Formats: sequence, C-alpha cells, structure tokens
Amino acid sequence: MSNAEISTDCLIIGAGPVGLFAVFELGLLDIRAHLIDILGKPGGQCAELYPEKPIYDIPGFPVVTGQGLTDNLMQQIAPFHPTFHHNEMVTAVEPIGTAEAPLFRVTTDGGTVFSAKTVMIAAGGGSFQPKKPPVANIEAYEGTGVFYAVRRMEALRGRNVLIVGGGDSALDWALNLQPIANRVTLMHRRDEFRAAPHSVEQMRTLVAEGRMDLIFGQMTGLEGEAPTLTGVACKGNDGSAFTVTCDTLMPFFGLTMKLGPIADWGLNLTENLINVELEGFETNVPGIFAVGDINTYPGKLKLILSGFHEATLAAQKINRYVNPGKRVVFQYTTSSTALQRKLGVTS
Repeated sequence: MSNAEISTDCLIIGAGPVGLFAVFELGLLDIRAHLIDILGKPGGQCAELYPEKPIYDIPGFPVVTGQGLTDNLMQQIAPFHPTFHHNEMVTAVEPIGTAEAPLFRVTTDGGTVFSAKTVMIAAGGGSFQPKKPPVANIEAYEGTGVFYAVRRMEALRGRNVLIVGGGDSALDWALNLQPIANRVTLMHRRDEFRAAPHSVEQMRTLVAEGRMDLIFGQMTGLEGEAPTLTGVACKGNDGSAFTVTCDTLMPFFGLTMKLGPIADWGLNLTENLINVELEGFETNVPGIFAVGDINTYPGKLKLILSGFHEATLAAQKINRYVNPGKRVVFQYTTSSTALQRKLGVTS
C-alpha cells in the first residue's frame, strides 16, 4: 500500500456498531471520518461472532440481529461516505500537534499512514479471541466440525451439535439451534449456569420435553479422522467415560481480550480499559477519545446503546478541535432542513 499520508478529521479505530454510529454523529457536524478495523467487514463482534443472534435492547427495534443492526447502521451513514480500511490493525499513534490543536500520525500494520486531527477508539474490548478447550488436535477440526461462533445458522441445519459451556453464549445458541439442528446436546461441568435465568428455564423445559439433551462432565478428546468429527470423548462427574456422537462441537469458554498496541499509546488504563472523562469521553491525551466497551468511568454499562450515547457526546467535543471557534447551534434532524439535506431527505 502507498505510504502517502491520508488526511482526515477523525480516525475511528473499530467499525463495530458504536464506531459506525459515530460516523453518523460526526457527519451531522460535517466532520470527515475514516475507519480502521482488523476484521474484513464492518459490524465488529455483532457481525463476526453473533450475526444471527437476536438483540432486544436497541431503541426502536423490538428485536434485531447483529447483522441486521450492522446493515441498518451502514444504510444510516451512507450519506456521509465514510472510508473503510479493513483487515488492518493500528500499530502506532504518534502525537505531532499540541493540546490545543491535536494532530496524530497513525500507522497500521498494512503500511497505511494517516494524519488525523482526532482519534476515536471504538475497538470494543480490543481484539477478542475464543478461549480454546485443552483438547489435543482440536485445530485440525476447526472450521469443519469445531466452531467458536455461528456465522450462518442455516449451515448447521440437520447437524448433531454438542455445545459445551454454561454461560449466555452456550445457552443462547443451544436454544436458537434446537429448532433446526437434528439434535442439540448441552454439556456443562455442573448443574449451575451463569446464563440468564429465563434462558436456563427454557433450556430445562426443552430437556424435560425430550427435545434437547443435557449432560454434566468435561470433554477429553475428539473422535473421527480429521477434519471430519464423529464424536467427542467425555468424562462424567462420577469419573465414567463416555462418547457423545456428534458432527459439530461448539465450545463456549469465553473470549480472551488482547488490548494489543493500544497499551503502548500513553493512555491511562484500568484493567485493560481506557479511562475517560464524562463530558465527551476524552482520554488523558487531548484529541484521543474512547467509546463503547473499551472505555471505563464511574457507572459504566457495557451496552451498545450506552456506546451510542458516548459517541454522540464525543462527536460534539471532537467538533471543537476540528472546527475551533465555530459556533455550533444544536438542531434536531426532525426540524432542520440543513441536516435533512445532509441525510438526503427530500420533501
């Protein structure tokens, strides 16, 4: 890639839902934005890990999938023509301006160099990777018989699925896949679950009705000539050995967060989260903002809708840096013809 610097008003690191919505709020203020994401498409974790998982707490949507939310956000920001840089990770952020007039030289592992007046970190919790179970040769089955996320539910139709785990992800996918899979078996170490009580109740009802299997124990090995999975060897809590016949294994042991190069940017951190102030969610480095799951402050809630709120206030403070001295009159999109023209609304 060319090493010529790309100039932008705001460089958004992370193209998940919060990063995408930030484009909208910045666009209303005539602030140009580029987005960088390590993934090959927009949507972040919602699109990559949970594209078909229903989300119930997005205002105005009784239910929307992760991919559906991403699609709607992409449609919403289309009038502002943001530029995406996918499959790239920021490796260095160098302040070259002043506290009053910030400017940053940002470099990615793909060789792209940016000159950005402001930087907004919307990278979720950093780079997430699934925690893999300590089972020999599991990599040989990944992508054919072993999956750590559901990209397309339809691809699992008619399969015999063993889901291992006791948290929300394990139970959510057990419930969502049960209607389309040939058989779903849920295995956990004990008869206590960390998932939402309603999900646990639904699961127990399906088990009682004979529509799902529930077993207690731990996996010890995989069976079948790789990459074809035919079963999972297990050990029960009583020490007994048994095999669960299946062609699909989905272990949900959580995700490991890797903050990556962000840890070296001189930002104040608390347990791998970025400390921010509450007026505009700015970090200790003037001109660098952090929104969404990556930040922390008193009363923080890790919800998408909270991230939308943070991105909105951050955009207002970013505007002071990008357009210093410019008087901004707050306007509602419902009544401002100028804002409606930006959105392509015609009467």
